Amino acid sequence: MAGDTLQINNRAKTQNTYDAIVIGSGISGGWAAKELTEKGLKVLMLERGRNYDHIKDYATAGKNPWDFTHRGKATTQYKKDNPVISRDWAMYGTAAQEPLMDAWVNEKESPYVQQQPFAWWRSYRMGGRSLLWGRQSYRLSDMDFEANAKDGIAIDWPIRYKDLEKWYDYVETFAGISGTKEGLAHLPDGQFLPPMDLNCVEKDVAARIKELYKGQRHMFVGRVANLTQEIPGRTKCQFRNRCWEGCPFGGYFSTQSSTLPAALATGNLTVRPWSIVTKIIYDKDTRKATGVEVLDAETNTTYEFYSKIVFLNASALNSAWVLMNSATDIWPDGLGSSSGELGHNIMDHHYMLGAQGTIEGFEDKYYYGRRANGFYIPRFANLYGDKRDFLRGYGYQGSASRNGWSRDIAELNIGADFKEALTEPGGWSIGATGFGEILPYHENKITLDKQVKDKWGLNVLSMDAGLKENELAMRKDIIKELVAMFEAAGVKNITTWDKDYNIGQGIHEMGTARMGRDPKTSVLNANNQVWDAQNVFVTDGAAMTSSACQNPSLTYMALTARAAEFTVNEMKKGNL
Repeated sequence: MAGDTLQINNRAKTQNTYDAIVIGSGISGGWAAKELTEKGLKVLMLERGRNYDHIKDYATAGKNPWDFTHRGKATTQYKKDNPVISRDWAMYGTAAQEPLMDAWVNEKESPYVQQQPFAWWRSYRMGGRSLLWGRQSYRLSDMDFEANAKDGIAIDWPIRYKDLEKWYDYVETFAGISGTKEGLAHLPDGQFLPPMDLNCVEKDVAARIKELYKGQRHMFVGRVANLTQEIPGRTKCQFRNRCWEGCPFGGYFSTQSSTLPAALATGNLTVRPWSIVTKIIYDKDTRKATGVEVLDAETNTTYEFYSKIVFLNASALNSAWVLMNSATDIWPDGLGSSSGELGHNIMDHHYMLGAQGTIEGFEDKYYYGRRANGFYIPRFANLYGDKRDFLRGYGYQGSASRNGWSRDIAELNIGADFKEALTEPGGWSIGATGFGEILPYHENKITLDKQVKDKWGLNVLSMDAGLKENELAMRKDIIKELVAMFEAAGVKNITTWDKDYNIGQGIHEMGTARMGRDPKTSVLNANNQVWDAQNVFVTDGAAMTSSACQNPSLTYMALTARAAEFTVNEMKKGNL
């Protein structure tokens, strides 16, 4: 009888064994699955939320505004039940709107503790936030990789631009990034599809800025993961600007439109939704992971899956959460905590401030479609001899447009005059918001809260992070310089705004398991391996050693592709 039981257990373990396990299906998880399967590995990809199919599940993408029960607006009850996703800029309809209510996590089921105000935007479904991201795609430069060492801040990155350059090329080519080549050392050019166009007002403002600042400041169309040419399996952007609802045309990069189909085409991928990874199983004798423990989110049944390697891509905060819950019999604070840095050094990009105004003289001009992109003004502060009273810098993202039918109308009455006024576009306006770098402070951290539990009885994260003097000084400069540029470009009626930013609102969480050169001061090495278990790789935002001020997702993609090649090569050598 005991022998029969052993045989059954061995058979179950064999059935649950893979070459690699990928935790998470978002931007970096999708890339890990694609790269590892295409290199011949049998891969299990675990997603804690539900399945979500390309095209079939984009239920609202083809609807008109009048097709929605609440005309596209979020209900009062939804905002009450989900206070994080419904506050700040989301309150005004950008994210907390009817078509997207189902995209965000249920905050009652998945709470967290805020020691300082912290906005955590989560989407627990296949593809994660790859369906919801802003798609702005910029490379980091050596100025960014060297900044910590030069400034004496935190620790040095263990890699430089040359280590990622070919991987930036690789992921840009597959993902489809449109943009212009500008020849800027601090914002390297890439492998771009033809750029989208700036509209007439943006072109005029860009030319004025270039002339007035002697070519030291630049404004160009955003580098964006929206196709301007068709590529195999995907149609170019249709200029609908409804990306967050899912694109039936595959017009922008997401797991569903890009990396998942590629991985599935190999026949090497198994996908398991509703799978909450509660810990990585660690063998203290071999100092390696042997697999993962999974809680089925629907049945509350616990399973174990086994593999030679694990790629942890659950997003910066959840990846740290998994590590904190792993190997606690050896390290009380979790796998990767031997340096004392796990969960620390949280970064984001601070924003929610900017300026806007009106532009005259273009009343006979308009533009095509609803461009899912804007303009970009890259960093100029603390570069090339420029000195400020803070470290690092910031960039701007914005757009110009004509006011639509919802503008204030003088003839607020019923009749022909009212209707005729609405048929003409309003005046031109332009606006931009700054995105600033947050330094990697050790005291900005997350920990496991031992009291509060989620729907599944699991301990939740407690957030303790905020801005410091460097970021507050930078915010003053962001507004001052933007107003100066707008005034120089002829913008009228300029007003500014500065909301109370809390870490997390930029949705660019980074740094909880940073890369480094020394296991005493970092969680990961230069190849994204956990020092304490070198067959565990972390290639999402958790790995970032500093944040720069550029949107970071392209760097996650490049780090993931690079780590996957390293992994397979090491497996062939018998090292993993």
